[in-house]
Amino acid sequence: MPPGRGYPEKLGADNGPELTSVKLADWAEEHGVVLEFTQSGKPTQNGFVERFNQTYRNEVLNAYVFTRLSEVREITESWLIEYKEERPHESLGNLPPV
Repeated sequence: MPPGRGYPEKLGADNGPELTSVKLADWAEEHGVVLEFTQSGKPTQNGFVERFNQTYRNEVLNAYVFTRLSEVREITESWLIEYKEERPHESLGNLPPV
């Protein structure tokens, strides 16, 4: 368990293949976390996650050919720093989330 935080009671997710794995379901059950998936064909039920997942998929997962999991982690870490600390977000008045 993360120090001082604990696990969430619920985890909301879309029905994309990256979030419907057996491993995720096993982890959630093991830690007492309820998985709540949006209804198929209703992406507006979780619009922020849908937008993030689409952006991540287009700019990282579909943009590279990976040969090692460590490559995915390295590129994702760099991308997240840019996404959170440098990239302007229209919903935040064109400021980065930081």
